[in-house]
Amino acid sequence: METEINEVKQLREEFVAQWGALGSQWGINRTMAQIHALLMTTCEPMTTDDLMSELAISRGNAHANVKELIAWGLVRTVIRRGERKEFFEAEKDVWEIARTVARERKRREIDPALGVLRECVEKSRTMKSAEAEAFHKQMKALEEFVSFSSRVADQIAAMKHGYAIQLVAKLFGK
Repeated sequence: METEINEVKQLREEFVAQWGALGSQWGINRTMAQIHALLMTTCEPMTTDDLMSELAISRGNAHANVKELIAWGLVRTVIRRGERKEFFEAEKDVWEIARTVARERKRREIDPALGVLRECVEKSRTMKSAEAEAFHKQMKALEEFVSFSSRVADQIAAMKHGYAIQLVAKLFGK
C-alpha cells in the first residue's frame, strides 16, 4: 500500500509538471496550471499552506493563482466546519473543465478580437481606395469566420457531453 501511495505521488508530480508546461502554452501561467492540476488530482480539498508545500511556491503566488482559478470557475472554496482555513477543490468533470476553459478563453480572447474585427469592418466599409477595399474584404472574411466559429463553439459547449461526442464523431466519420 505504501509503495502504491508513493507511486501515485510520483505520477501526480509528473502530471502537475506537464500540466504546468501545457498551461503556459494555453495562455495561463505555469503556477496557475500546476495548482489546477494538483487540486484536480487530489481526493481531498487543500489549503493554501498545502499548495505552498506541495509546489514549493510563496503564499502570495498561491493565493493570487487560486483566486484567478476561482474567477475562471475551475476551483471553488470549500467550507469545513470548525476550520478557520480556507480549503479549495477543483472541478473534476473533464467535460465541465473543457466547457469552462472554452467559455473563459472566448470571453477573454475571442470576444475582444471579434470586437476589433467588427470595428475594422465598420470603419473601412465606405473607403474607396484599392488598399482599403482589400482590407475591408479581408476583415469581413475574418469577422465572418471568427463569428461563425464562436457560435459553433458556443453550441458545442452548451451540449451535454455524450451528445457532443456523438456529433463530433459523426462529423469526422468515426
